[in-house]
Amino acid sequence: MKVLVAVKHVVDYNIKPRVKPDGSDVDIAGVKLSINPFDEIAVEEAVRLKERGVATEVIAVTIGKANSQDSLRHALAMGADKAILIETEAEMQPLGVAKLLKSVVEREQPGLIILGKQAIDDDLGQTGQMLAALVNVGQGTFASIIDIKGDEIEVTREIDGGTDVVALKLPAVVTTDLRLNEPRFIKLPNLMMAKKKPVETIKADDLGVDFNPRLKQLKVADPEPRKPGIKVANVAELVEKLRLAEVL
Repeated sequence: MKVLVAVKHVVDYNIKPRVKPDGSDVDIAGVKLSINPFDEIAVEEAVRLKERGVATEVIAVTIGKANSQDSLRHALAMGADKAILIETEAEMQPLGVAKLLKSVVEREQPGLIILGKQAIDDDLGQTGQMLAALVNVGQGTFASIIDIKGDEIEVTREIDGGTDVVALKLPAVVTTDLRLNEPRFIKLPNLMMAKKKPVETIKADDLGVDFNPRLKQLKVADPEPRKPGIKVANVAELVEKLRLAEVL
């Protein structure tokens, strides 16, 4: 069974984003970029499936500029067998990403598609659901445990009330949550070997897909500074202030 893993090249999670002076977007000039952490979890799960003999091939795919290859090579160093870059300079939104991924799914015919539940740059969390709808397969989102039995996958999902378990026929789309696994540490030799592996590059415009943005970003701003706390003299004063805050 092939496993297709979608990854995204984003601002590294250790970096505090900066807003451009004109408020038009986040300034990423000279900023370290890396693989989206939720997508790294997806790669790790796919590689583990291969190590257990459940999967036969792991294919990593990303959509973006040429430098997005860095995240693909990270996936190769983790154990992915093949990497595909759908190259474009265009602004990408979840629906456009899902449409482009659909074209790769139709070509590769994977038995399972795994991707992170959301990207940490936009936090939209929509691509997996849209892809499942376009490909017309079942979906298990926010997965904390997956178990494949024959032609069926059982997904334990993290929800507001605890957990929920769904059983899906393969092929299916699964989006990963934080507690699914802990990605492995990549050794330097693996990174060096990954740099030598080929990355297939496809021009997004050649796929005949309409991935033009549907949403318009009006403004980006830093969050308002958090107001300092106050000290109260006793419990009665604390209760009174909480009561007033609740009314407001």
